[in-house]
Amino acid sequence: MYSQLIEAEDELQRRTDVEVSQVRLAPRLSVPGPYRLATICLATLCAILLISIIAVAAHYKNKPQGSGGVASETQKQTQDANVSALIATISALRQEKQQLQREKDELLVKLSTKTATRAPEVNKPTEAPPLCPVDWLLFNNSCYHISRLSRDWPESQSFCQSKGAHLAIIHTAEEQKFLWDLLPRGHWNAFWFGITDEDTEDQWKWVDGSPLVGGFWEVGEPNNHINEDCGYMIKTRVLARVAIRSWYDAPCTMPLPFICEKEMGAGGSTAIPH
Repeated sequence: MYSQLIEAEDELQRRTDVEVSQVRLAPRLSVPGPYRLATICLATLCAILLISIIAVAAHYKNKPQGSGGVASETQKQTQDANVSALIATISALRQEKQQLQREKDELLVKLSTKTATRAPEVNKPTEAPPLCPVDWLLFNNSCYHISRLSRDWPESQSFCQSKGAHLAIIHTAEEQKFLWDLLPRGHWNAFWFGITDEDTEDQWKWVDGSPLVGGFWEVGEPNNHINEDCGYMIKTRVLARVAIRSWYDAPCTMPLPFICEKEMGAGGSTAIPH
């Protein structure tokens, strides 16, 4: 359509030029008034038509192409899809929350049922641990005292008895190590405990009359070097010396510090006189 209008405009322009040239070539001819008016009106209409055609062409040229519309439609579809996915996720989370709430309620019901059906426990009196006097230490229901005094073996036993105790009787390696760890290190720190073979040589007995089984003698001990009938343990500065090889025999008349032991009752302590 646009090309047809252009061709019509060109044809009209040629005719106008011919007519103008004829007028110029024949100035002597007089043109009638109505024809001249028609010519002027036709030229004006052609100008208006040309301006309109140019405006229409510019409008179509500046109009955005169809690809922009397609991109906008694609973006809208993507946004709609994202919104739908978000709505679906929210719905799934709500369903999961409801399921968890139901499971929680069921667990609470089971817990309350078990609590209601559980038999009441009988309150048993708690047995108080044995209590030891000041300067006495507890181990396996016995209290032990490491004396700072130095006395011979019989006097040491008498002192322990005055406290309601006796010289220590040691049956296990754990008990031996516990006592040995309490002793201070020194050049030759020796402590009496409750063993003797004073009645019969080489038949060692505890102060309660029970026979010794095993023991924690140093290598080569006991040797009865100078009528040594009483047992003691040592702890020296030599770090290589160990608790399970620390017993020696010595004359019972030697003044040494000593270890007392007092067995405690299962239900509490027995007063030890001071």
